[in-house]
Amino acid sequence: MTPARVLSRLWRTGTGRFGLVAVAVIGVVALVSLLWTPFDPRTVDLAARWTGPGWPHLLGGDANGRDILSLLMVGARTTVLVAAGAGAVATAVGVLLAALGALTARPVREAVAVLVDILIAFPVLLIAMMLSAVWGASLWIVVWSVGIGFGVNIARVARAELRRVQRSDFVLAARASGLTTVQTLTRHLLPNVLPVFIVQLSWSMAAAVLAEAGLSYLGFGAPVTEPSWGLLLGDMQRYISLHPLSVLWPGLAITVTVLALNLLGDALREATDPTLRRGEAKPQAHQPVVVS
Repeated sequence: MTPARVLSRLWRTGTGRFGLVAVAVIGVVALVSLLWTPFDPRTVDLAARWTGPGWPHLLGGDANGRDILSLLMVGARTTVLVAAGAGAVATAVGVLLAALGALTARPVREAVAVLVDILIAFPVLLIAMMLSAVWGASLWIVVWSVGIGFGVNIARVARAELRRVQRSDFVLAARASGLTTVQTLTRHLLPNVLPVFIVQLSWSMAAAVLAEAGLSYLGFGAPVTEPSWGLLLGDMQRYISLHPLSVLWPGLAITVTVLALNLLGDALREATDPTLRRGEAKPQAHQPVVVS
């Protein structure tokens, strides 16, 4: 299926439209923030302390007079970096472990299955906090720890799907025609498990955004020199009783991003899985005929 046809199917569903638009807006905001922001997010303006939404501070100012809109725009770069980086790491880890656990000899498959079960037992956030405590707060520690942790979850689900598709007749025919294991994996197995993989990957990227925000909120994620929605939320929550509206903006940004990634993943699955396409006629159940 061509990318244009996938986009067309996505646009037909409400969840697909929302996910596409929201993710595109966040990506554009992150790119624009590299070149321009309404105000310098590092500039302290005491005259703008706790100003409400209006002109020129559209979302108001924080305790130091910094423009909240500019802080959110710059923080979008961190969100995109973590989501894309963790997604790439999770993809590599998930595909590698799933392939080893489904297409290799039985001893290797069993060893990989045991390894996956052991790694799943360790909470991702706890591992990230331990690594951050040893090497210091860093976005790359969050990307790698979250990516590897959720890549193991992807491998567990994708391995079972690969094993199921591997027993199909067209895969057996491909092997009989002389295709190697790698060619069978790339041409037949991965395309048929793509819908399940897309959903797992979208969940992993959404969880990575939440993990980064939570770790930054606790002081184990992005360093104070890096812009982050989690850091902004942690700074604002101390004044929630006096200025509750200021806490709304970073929390809303995190919520919309996570929701958009989840909905986009579900819509992508429906667009790429022929068994879940909407608007197509479903086979009618057989009705027994009573002969008198």
